[in-house]
Amino acid sequence: MTEQTKFLLDESKLPKAWYNINADMPTPPQPVLHPGTLEPVTPDFLAVLFPMALILQEISTERYIEIPEPVREIYKLWRPTPFIRARRLEQALDTPAHIYFKYEGVSPVGSHKPNTAVPQAFYNKEAGTKALTTETGAGQWGSALAMACSFFDMALEVYMVKESYHQKPYRRIMIESYGAQVYASPSNRTQYGRSLLAEDVDAPGSLGIAISEAVEAAATSDGAKKYSLGSVLNHVLMHQTVIGQETLLQFEMADEYPDVIVGCTGGGSNFAGFAFPFIHKNLTEGKSTRVIAAEPAASPSLTKGVYTFDYGDTAQMAPVVKMHTLGHTFIPPGIHAGGLRYHGMAPQVSALVDGGYVEARAVKQRDTFQAALTFLRAEGIIPAPESTHAIKVAIDEALAAKAGGEKRVVAFNLSGHGHFDMAAYESYLHGNLEDYEYPAEAVEEALQHLPRVA
Repeated sequence: MTEQTKFLLDESKLPKAWYNINADMPTPPQPVLHPGTLEPVTPDFLAVLFPMALILQEISTERYIEIPEPVREIYKLWRPTPFIRARRLEQALDTPAHIYFKYEGVSPVGSHKPNTAVPQAFYNKEAGTKALTTETGAGQWGSALAMACSFFDMALEVYMVKESYHQKPYRRIMIESYGAQVYASPSNRTQYGRSLLAEDVDAPGSLGIAISEAVEAAATSDGAKKYSLGSVLNHVLMHQTVIGQETLLQFEMADEYPDVIVGCTGGGSNFAGFAFPFIHKNLTEGKSTRVIAAEPAASPSLTKGVYTFDYGDTAQMAPVVKMHTLGHTFIPPGIHAGGLRYHGMAPQVSALVDGGYVEARAVKQRDTFQAALTFLRAEGIIPAPESTHAIKVAIDEALAAKAGGEKRVVAFNLSGHGHFDMAAYESYLHGNLEDYEYPAEAVEEALQHLPRVA
């Protein structure tokens, strides 16, 4: 074990391929179903939304898929990212645990999201796509795709959850600065958005609603636009595995290996990107790292949801997949400040939780912001609210090691910085941030609307 604090890889160590967990899944992937017929989708249906290169990645069972050189060149703007031992946090907790974090906040837009935004824009550009549509919640994904589209000279329209559109104006301005158009969702630009506004002109929106609008905008464009998604689907999770592959090399530099790794989970992208390469070691090399998915108690798809088939969006236009879900009609409470608001979870992550290969843990938002302050006052980095869920669980693991008098190596993915999220910190610091646990009866009601898959 070295006494270093920061572990930096040379650009030559940037991964040359993405890791595809489909090659190692303990259970076969469940089919993706057509939202209308509930039969397995055809490539023709998916081609309305995605270029063929991404469709082939979605269904591939090859273990490694080569990263195109133009994508690797753009990655080098911020990758490889730092891997840091949080020695000051260890001291603050007085724990024998060794705590490490992978810091994705050094990307130009401050999060892990460009790891998939850049290849998605690249493959669309290669296929001749002129414009993309997408949704965004807190704005991290929207800003990442806006940057990627600017690199490849493509137009982009972003449907941003209305609550975040007003709560996070700087992310909206960031998206606009890259040249994209941003619309508060539900909007009057789509048939589905107009139908919701007719019922409630002040509808706060949800990620599922924003997805519906972005899908509709692409599907009704007569091929002029394609749709891009920032989480959930296999090709998205696969692009993110540059995170975990780098981390494996950086653990070698530190001469350690993790007992526990933690990632926050909303749709599953940063968690999968960090965790899947370690799960690969567990599945194929007999490693025994515990893998924990940390989610908000206000949006607890893994801990309170049901593992079943559900629509990927609220309007039932997106494909139906088997996942842990709170029901596609789920709308998160307005007081929830911590992000991670999607009603479901990536199918691969869901299957691994269902099979016992990943632990799921729900945490309350006041606890996550308290953990964030403990971390930032020790290490100096203000974490994104999403990442605070992973920090909370990592601190819990370090304190458990202290209570047991044992050494434990704990690592988490710090998926982004919180510089545009200070309103949430202000609410916490002034005592205005409320805890909220999504009630079981609300889940039960939402699950009444699930598709009836034979």
